[in-house]
Amino acid sequence: MASIQIQPNAAPRLRRSLTTLPLVFVMFFNVSGGAYTLEGLVAEVGPGLALATLALVPIVWSLPEALLIGELASMLPEEGGYYRWVRRAFGPFWAFQCGWCTWMYSLVDMAIYPVLFNQYLTTFVPDLSPEMRFAVSLAVIWMAVGVNLRGALDVGRISMVVGIGVLAGFVLLAIAALPHQTTVPWQPLVRPGESPVSSLGVGISIALWNYIGWDNASTVQGEVLDASRSYPRALALALPLVVLAYFVPLLPALGATDWTSWSEGGWPEIARAAAGGGVVGSALAVWLALAGLASALALFNALLLSYSRIPLAMASDGLLPRALARLDSKGTPRNAVLASALCYSACAALSFQQLVVADVFLYALALFLEFGALLQLRRREPELRGAFRIPTGMRGLSALVALPLGFFVLAVALSLADGEYGLRAVMAALGAAALGPLAYATAVVAARRRAA
Repeated sequence: MASIQIQPNAAPRLRRSLTTLPLVFVMFFNVSGGAYTLEGLVAEVGPGLALATLALVPIVWSLPEALLIGELASMLPEEGGYYRWVRRAFGPFWAFQCGWCTWMYSLVDMAIYPVLFNQYLTTFVPDLSPEMRFAVSLAVIWMAVGVNLRGALDVGRISMVVGIGVLAGFVLLAIAALPHQTTVPWQPLVRPGESPVSSLGVGISIALWNYIGWDNASTVQGEVLDASRSYPRALALALPLVVLAYFVPLLPALGATDWTSWSEGGWPEIARAAAGGGVVGSALAVWLALAGLASALALFNALLLSYSRIPLAMASDGLLPRALARLDSKGTPRNAVLASALCYSACAALSFQQLVVADVFLYALALFLEFGALLQLRRREPELRGAFRIPTGMRGLSALVALPLGFFVLAVALSLADGEYGLRAVMAALGAAALGPLAYATAVVAARRRAA
């Protein structure tokens, strides 16, 4: 199958309008969206382990990933991002597998954010029926479509406005909680009665999920001004921003509240308790509930921008129907956005709460293809370079790749030791990835028929 060659057409001409600061906030919502969902991590594994995993993952995973992705993005600043990098290094078959794993991952990932929106909506409308929740989920999806059809710059601007509002709410929570510190934030280490090994596996998987996605925005590099420089700069700003967005509210909130009362979607009540109740606590609760709604919508909005460019790139290579590569009068890939939104709408009613492990696994499979592409391009095309290059030779580069790879192997091993859902999630991810070669063969046959 790897011998089949599909010749790409010329890349679509998109409008370069996205500058560095909006790109930072697109990355912020591609990866994080604020401390939302971390209350569930604390409740699941305990405060000490939650903080430890959130401190460890950016060092052994996010920093190496940001450096490696920064070089690739600077080296090949093209629309389609990681799909194009893998294609250049390994050809169309492996590029398709990278895109396929990302698409499978996105079906799980994108189903989470309408659920998150509904969680914070219940602060204001407590008794939502399942039918109403589904209707709200569809509304979230199609509101994001409306923004995306206006172009990448509008997605970036909205991400920036919402991001500032979310961050401001959590900073105010931290300030309000400081006078009410009564406990040590990192005690106990593990939730009482839980196995440390099982808790560590779950904690690492959830923490990884909260730090993955630094390559997502690379798919819109054809719409970024001075992309070779802008993407590495945006990474350098976005990574510390995400880390601070987690620790600034978590530490004081844990010190001012009873962590055993924390639960998924609980930030409004956590804010109320951390501020000592009263008018300030009530105001913060409303702010964080509204910010939770806005964050969920902005997450879906920014990720729809990123994920919709993969079918665009594949269609421009002839591996998907040509209609998906067409641009409208604004230079926006309307058909790719609409087709992506239809797929996510079909998944909106499904429940994926226990598929974080599968989510991370599929993402990592695609990511390590990207890392392999960098090693291959460094060997085969040493003269190929952009504005940013990691100042090390092949040995140093290989060691940098080995660090997140080894950590990922540890995460999978710990997940498999978790008898609750680790094995099922990993097998589900492997099953989805195994369909990639069949999907590629089908795409090639369809492409030949279209060409005939």
